[in-house]
Amino acid sequence: MNLREHDNQDGFKVWLSEEEIQTLLAHPTDTQTQIAYGLAARAGLRTFEALTVSPNDVQDTDMGWIVRVPEGKGEKYRESPLPSSMAVQIQTAASYRDAPADAPLLDVGSTRAMRNWIERDREQLAEETGDDGWRRLSWHDLRRSWATNLKGADVDPLLVLDWGGWEDLETFLEHYRGTFSPEVQKRQREKVEWL
Repeated sequence: MNLREHDNQDGFKVWLSEEEIQTLLAHPTDTQTQIAYGLAARAGLRTFEALTVSPNDVQDTDMGWIVRVPEGKGEKYRESPLPSSMAVQIQTAASYRDAPADAPLLDVGSTRAMRNWIERDREQLAEETGDDGWRRLSWHDLRRSWATNLKGADVDPLLVLDWGGWEDLETFLEHYRGTFSPEVQKRQREKVEWL
């Protein structure tokens, strides 16, 4: 886990490693919270975007599974890749509910409720792991980690911009990239014998 203080506000930006993301995704016992966390950490959705996702928005395309975001930030349409395991989880959850396929998948009234989930789970994870860095985790850090981990996997930054719905490279670099993933840092350290 990497932490950096925000430049113009109190608090920290947090970047989770892949292992930490897996720990977070496995932590909730309910499917709805697991899906919500996955939409942020695996598809880069903002809280309000995750609230609008319906089963119809999850599609298998020529490039693989995607989630369509009909009205992202600035009411702009975008598509983001989605792991096939998440697509299956969403389809399965949708098959057990009594709602139309175009109705939002998450049955919560507000983004505040989703932030409450992460506040609850981050406290529990800090206690379970002994790492107080978890206490600084916000919903937006899942999106931040998603983007940074894509960059660390050498995904073209312009494609990350497109998937994440950012307007320009400068905004992305200033607010999201900010650090290298723990995996990238470890690979770079291994190049130096004395580190």
